[in-house]
Amino acid sequence: MPRLNRDGVNIHYEVHGSGPPLILTHGYSSTSAMWQGQIAALSRHYKLVLWDMRGHGQSDYPADAAAYSEALTVADIAALLDAVGADKAIVGGLSLGGYMSLAFYRSHPERVRALLIIDTGPGFKKDDARDAWNKRAHETAERFDREGLAVLKSLSAERASVSHRDASGLAKAARGMLTQRDASVMETLPAIKVPSLVVVGADDTPFLAASDYMAAKIAGAEKVVIPAAGHAANIDQPKAFNDAVLTFLDRLDGRQAQRAAS
Repeated sequence: MPRLNRDGVNIHYEVHGSGPPLILTHGYSSTSAMWQGQIAALSRHYKLVLWDMRGHGQSDYPADAAAYSEALTVADIAALLDAVGADKAIVGGLSLGGYMSLAFYRSHPERVRALLIIDTGPGFKKDDARDAWNKRAHETAERFDREGLAVLKSLSAERASVSHRDASGLAKAARGMLTQRDASVMETLPAIKVPSLVVVGADDTPFLAASDYMAAKIAGAEKVVIPAAGHAANIDQPKAFNDAVLTFLDRLDGRQAQRAAS
């Protein structure tokens, strides 16, 4: 699989299929493997780009805490699009990956053709809510420092069976990438001008209100609730998830009649 060197940090990525580019970013402490149930469906018509964020999976785990940040993650997405020859792409992700997709739009709106925002929150307006989130992120980092990769066994489905090499990267990613500093991404929502799909699992209680908020604030956004699915809707109900995403993408690319006939 190819690797992209980002100032000495190697980023693992993979490309499936051909067609309009579509990049998906996994959630915190998961990896690109969480999209296995989507590869066949999405790569049929798209150049599907999957990758491991720094400190995760098969990417590097830099020792310097300053190598983990929202800005660097956004820059990684831009560099990956450059690497696959994509000036513009459909950009999406789950949880932290969805937040980073919104952050990417904020920095590079001209490079985003559409957004897929899955089981995601857009940040916090109120300082006390942000402080509570950051406190949990730091507690997660401390658990990884203290207990190592064994922490993953107590987490949700998309993270319990993933493969990481070193818990130190996950701890640093929690402190540098999972924590939030302001409401800039949330404040960008009304300015989003591209087709957007918000997907949430019906049982993903902590993210239901956030999904409603994003769907209301992004002009023309569509929202799909996946029944009998939690925080990893694409893993819990892959067929329903794939159908929702493909319906959205088919409209985007004018393939409704083609899909209906197949």
